[in-house]
Amino acid sequence: MIIVDNALRKLEAEGRVISVAIVGAGMQARALARSIEKSTPGMRVVAVANRSRGNAETVFSDLGLTSTWCTTPQQITETIAAGGRAVTTDPTLFGPAEGIDAVVESTGALEFSAHAVLAAIEGGKHPILVNAELDATIGPVLKAKADAMGLTYTAGDGDQPGVAGNLLRFVEGIGVRPVLAGSIKGLHDPYRNPETQVSFAAKWGMLPSTAASFADGTKISIEQALMANSRGWRVAKRGMTGPDFSGGDPYAPLVPLDEAVKALFPVLDEHLAAGATGIVDYVIGARPNPGVFVLGMIDDPVQQHQLAYYKLGPGPYYLFYVPYHLCHFEVPSSIARAVLFGDAVLAPSGAPTVGVVAVAKKDLQPGETIAELGGFECYGMLENIEVMRADDLIPLGLAIGGKVNKPIAKDTPITFADVDRPAGRLIDTLHAEQEAMFSAPVQEDVA
Repeated sequence: MIIVDNALRKLEAEGRVISVAIVGAGMQARALARSIEKSTPGMRVVAVANRSRGNAETVFSDLGLTSTWCTTPQQITETIAAGGRAVTTDPTLFGPAEGIDAVVESTGALEFSAHAVLAAIEGGKHPILVNAELDATIGPVLKAKADAMGLTYTAGDGDQPGVAGNLLRFVEGIGVRPVLAGSIKGLHDPYRNPETQVSFAAKWGMLPSTAASFADGTKISIEQALMANSRGWRVAKRGMTGPDFSGGDPYAPLVPLDEAVKALFPVLDEHLAAGATGIVDYVIGARPNPGVFVLGMIDDPVQQHQLAYYKLGPGPYYLFYVPYHLCHFEVPSSIARAVLFGDAVLAPSGAPTVGVVAVAKKDLQPGETIAELGGFECYGMLENIEVMRADDLIPLGLAIGGKVNKPIAKDTPITFADVDRPAGRLIDTLHAEQEAMFSAPVQEDVA
């Protein structure tokens, strides 16, 4: 956002900064800290929390900065006030600590992150989620809590949902009505697992399970859940339609995006005719890759003529796209937008309209633990919330950590009754609160 750069320079010139605490010390967290410290005026990383103390300290030491170990909110407050950098293993300390404007959650974890984000909100810190996994599971209730505190809850820019959120606003700003938000992917194989993705993960410094979640459809489902829930949109079918032009080969020649999206037109026609306001979907094997796109419509025949003149075609669907997403490079602007302008890049619009269901990646047996996103046990598929509730389907974010209690056949959606979840988890409590907050009450017949 162009206005943000000048606002940050003004802060810097006035000797003021946005003070940022980061939860996590993985690839994205380290890269984000580097971008803030090296490239972002008017902003400073004042604290890092990570389950491993050594990794948290490395975030600062890699930048030539010293850090102070802290175990209480008061110690964090004093360290920041003295101009130091605080490190802790407990992210909930950021909530009551002073001297922090925003907390960036970047772990991709679920239960751990639920505690971190809730504490940040209760402590009056703007929550910036570089954690689509948590956002897709309990984002609506966290957003409601942030709203009640006068805070700006937002997804980070740079990942596909944030980039698409910006694009949607641009499209609306020129008078075009968005009807589909999509992503451009290179591969979809629901049976990829941490073993198959070892070499890719090693090349890019990520966990093999994270790499597997990119390939098995989990990540695209999570990302598009954020898009749909920000707009009140839905999916055309479970898992989306995802037309694939690659033939299953991620190295096959790519099809131009303006040709690939035509495969979505019949689906869009059907759903708009049925009264839908918009859907989310994706394509595989299109160029530019990676990126995001929006299909929009405009009713004014004069403007239709002008869009044709500007080479966007005859309509009725006009294609807009961004040919990249730069992850941590773009997150600092998200922080500034939230803190300085109260502007969310992307956030739930209210009640969830979709969720990510857990589907068996193999035949599962009683006693098996659903260990992690992108693991050996499950993959995620995007589904409309009404179907999830009617069929008692468990969100993938709640299934993680649970134990299977009955045989489940490969490719079968998993229900709440199929999994014994650990007792006392905050994420389950918050999801139940979300359902109570947003589920339509059952209408009882009155004699």
